[in-house]
Amino acid sequence: MGREKILEMLNSYDKNKIKIATLGSHSALNILRGAKDEGFETICICRDNEKIIYNSFDVADSFISINDFSDLLDKNLQNQLIDNNAILIPHGSFNAYIGNLNNLVVPVFGNRELMLWETDRERQRKWLLDANLKLPETYEKPEDINGLVIVKYPGAKGGMGYFLATDEEDFYSKSEKMIEKGFISREEIKNAHIQKYIVGANIYFSFFYSPVFNRVELIATDRRYESNADGIGRIPADLQLKIDLLLSYTVMGNFPVVLRESLLVQALNAAQRVVEVSKKIAYPGMVGPFCLEAVFDENNVMTVFEISARIVAGTTVGIPASPYSYLLFGENMYMGRRIAREVRLAVEKDMLDSVIY
Repeated sequence: MGREKILEMLNSYDKNKIKIATLGSHSALNILRGAKDEGFETICICRDNEKIIYNSFDVADSFISINDFSDLLDKNLQNQLIDNNAILIPHGSFNAYIGNLNNLVVPVFGNRELMLWETDRERQRKWLLDANLKLPETYEKPEDINGLVIVKYPGAKGGMGYFLATDEEDFYSKSEKMIEKGFISREEIKNAHIQKYIVGANIYFSFFYSPVFNRVELIATDRRYESNADGIGRIPADLQLKIDLLLSYTVMGNFPVVLRESLLVQALNAAQRVVEVSKKIAYPGMVGPFCLEAVFDENNVMTVFEISARIVAGTTVGIPASPYSYLLFGENMYMGRRIAREVRLAVEKDMLDSVIY
């Protein structure tokens, strides 16, 4: 769907009656609460068995029921959103369950083209390399593995099916076990992204690029709690050696993190360069939230191993404010509210077309 078509649809909206909508999944609580804090009515597009979440926290003014997330592409549902002057806020479930948003006529906050780049590991790597970031070494095929690697797959899988391997034999042995357990498919193994594993402190930096203020903002930082990969520490080492436990890196939750101040230099510079390169990739470039997933080694050197071109679930640890967002705004601010604030300011300044694609 061309941007001109989207902006044409946006021009038909009543700008005084904008509503914020999203899929009931991933970080919808964060998004919908933020919209309400900024005075917007909210629409939750939700499967019936998950309505209890959004009812329990009273963040949705209205619901649109669906059977599957892909129902978002249904023409009647889209017309319903358009009739409500709705702006969609994308998150990880848009990537995981819908993918290409080109059949979506409803205006989306952010840059849907950059979200496609996020789901393609090779394009993502090119983006980060063009931004002159330090990245882990990658291996084209399992036969090339010559040390500890982590095996990942395209799209927003939340760590599902990821595993560590040390050589070709280890790769194929563990991949078969992952397939048997139903974590991944054989086709996904063929498209696996094999990346050198950097030992260090993993930090997830959630940034926001504001076209209204023309600046990059650090909103929150977090770490992930990853299923039994983190829980295995409760089992003594002698017992770990006796059991055939297949580690899982599926994300269960997140922890807030505050970094040594000197380490912020690398992260802030990296974010600035990522935004500059994004403008060359897809006009108008980065809009709104993005996350740089990084690791700091024993020498405090930052390696970036992934980018997410939308809100990530870890930003919820920053509600009602992280230390960084409070330092910047001097008030309670978190990613969901920051998105809604940008929409509100864009409406007030007649800049809405600069934050929509």
